[in-house]
Amino acid sequence: MVEPGKACLTLHQPWASLLVYGIKRIEGRSWPSPIRGKLWIHAASKVPEPETIKAMESFYREIYAVDGVTEIEFPKYYPTSVLLGCVEVVGCLKLDELICWEDLSNGVRLEGQTEFCWLCESPQKLVMPLQMRGRQGIYNIQKSILDGASRAVKPICGPAPITFPPLPSQPSSSNVVDLQKGPNGKLKAPPKSAALEASIAGARQAASQFRRQEIQMQKQQQALEEQQRVKRNKSPGQSTDSSSSSSLGDSAEARWAPSESTRIARAMHMESVRPTSRILAQALRSSHQT
Repeated sequence: MVEPGKACLTLHQPWASLLVYGIKRIEGRSWPSPIRGKLWIHAASKVPEPETIKAMESFYREIYAVDGVTEIEFPKYYPTSVLLGCVEVVGCLKLDELICWEDLSNGVRLEGQTEFCWLCESPQKLVMPLQMRGRQGIYNIQKSILDGASRAVKPICGPAPITFPPLPSQPSSSNVVDLQKGPNGKLKAPPKSAALEASIAGARQAASQFRRQEIQMQKQQQALEEQQRVKRNKSPGQSTDSSSSSSLGDSAEARWAPSESTRIARAMHMESVRPTSRILAQALRSSHQT
């Protein structure tokens, strides 16, 4: 069970640093957030591709430009296999609920691109990232690391700091100010410029490409484990090896076994020497008696 204040989530770069730097405010997931409160952010071990970093930075430039924010200080480095800092998870909404929340700016609404959107605020960054191994899902951070990290974080002021208002009880179309409905009646985001559309497509491509690499690595690992399992359980192969070694031994023994003629010659020799042996034995007994 995840304990309050100890929850940690491993993210790939550049998403991990963008979240801790306060640039990323919506953490997108395919599953709802199981926690509220402090969430420590750990960067995974895979080094991000330059194209991925470029695509995500372009995405956030366009997202913030919708709200008139043009000055964004992106991280200079995207370290891996380290604990970076923490954020506060204050809520979780489905994508449609986020889109139609009138109390949020258009940029925040457009930032949501996944089924579930975790609302993150109050980012804090470690003065010096801490080396650490991550895990899948949300897990408890080790106490020894937690004690040191809690004393070494400082608040971060992002490009447009946000404090999410109380969550709407029942988001509906009545809450929508400038959203439109598509032909199928579903809500859609505000109109997007061509540059914004391109940046969103690039961000999705970067995320999906990363996901495909993960799936491929998982399949390779599963195939390797299956091969090892089959090798361990392959008893017929072991019996074949033993039978083959046995046959090799038999052939070697047959190679050095004496022929039939040799055995006959040895038997005749033994018969010829037996009388002489008896005579010698009798002579020895007679000499002892005298």
